[in-house]
Amino acid sequence: MNAHVAVLGAGAWGTTVAKVIAGKGEDVAIWSHETDTAAEINGGHRNSRFLPGVELPKNLQAVTDIAEAAAGREFLILAIPSLYLLDTVKQILAVPSIREGETAIGVITKGFLPGPKGPRLILETLEDYLPGFYRKSLVYIAGPSHAEEVSRGKITGLISASESAKNSIRFRYLLKNNRLLVFSSFDVRGVQVAAAAKNVIAIAFGMLDALKTAAENTGEEAIFGDGTESLLLAAGLNEIQILGRAMGATHSETFTSISGVGDLDVTCRSVFGRNRRFGREIIEKHILDPFQSLEDLIGRIGEIGYLPEGVVAAQYVKALAEKYKLKMPISIGLYRILNRETGPVQFLHDFLNGLR
Repeated sequence: MNAHVAVLGAGAWGTTVAKVIAGKGEDVAIWSHETDTAAEINGGHRNSRFLPGVELPKNLQAVTDIAEAAAGREFLILAIPSLYLLDTVKQILAVPSIREGETAIGVITKGFLPGPKGPRLILETLEDYLPGFYRKSLVYIAGPSHAEEVSRGKITGLISASESAKNSIRFRYLLKNNRLLVFSSFDVRGVQVAAAAKNVIAIAFGMLDALKTAAENTGEEAIFGDGTESLLLAAGLNEIQILGRAMGATHSETFTSISGVGDLDVTCRSVFGRNRRFGREIIEKHILDPFQSLEDLIGRIGEIGYLPEGVVAAQYVKALAEKYKLKMPISIGLYRILNRETGPVQFLHDFLNGLR
């Protein structure tokens, strides 16, 4: 199989997915917005900015022209952060192989996108911009994974979700190897909701984890423990499932499988999780202090030094909870913290009191 694949986005996860595919001998191009990153991938076969310490296959080539990257590819994988995804897709609409629907498109971006009537799922938004060939044929790929592990060959599982069984299977075979397991799903909506909303819960989990650690280190009475974290994780999974049902999830097992509880667990507990890290830094480094509101934080997100997708997703989850009249105290509370309306300790006490 010589698939001729393009990955748009040379961040940690995009680079990792490109590495996995190129490692199977496929012809892979990766588009990088940063010229220095592209030069390092081509010259040194590394991406030290986003994926340090990992050697990349020599048949993985980086380009800085997005149309060149996308043109004539059998497979195209979108790995752009949700904040910039739609603008990126608009740049490839005129590429002949996209215009004619000849390229199968998969998405590994997590989050929601804005729409005229409120937040929307990624695939339904992209279907409105891409040619009609792509309706019900896009593939969404998610699961409990971190670039730092997958790029080093740690055994991991992913979900390839699509309304097109054929395309789901095509991407399964494109991605899978003896260390990366890939499973198919028809629950495109449920998988997307789980992938986006778990980042919001992970920020709250990181805050709780930091408060627990601080008490342990100072010898203060530790009222938060492992059981408290499991309580938060389970309640967070319930919120994800409630939102998923409201948005049209079709299979309840989506939320008890790797795309639900699996992805939530690793995002909350792994040291590689950016959202968990951001939650911890709210407590340990008072990282929110320079920002007046969530809108201010998103507008200046580059000052953080990394992109916790849960920050962006928090505003959308709040809007969706209000739209569907859902009870989601963790997600709403996290929004209020990021919007500087309440503090983390007060939020956690209010949440736990509300469970009594």
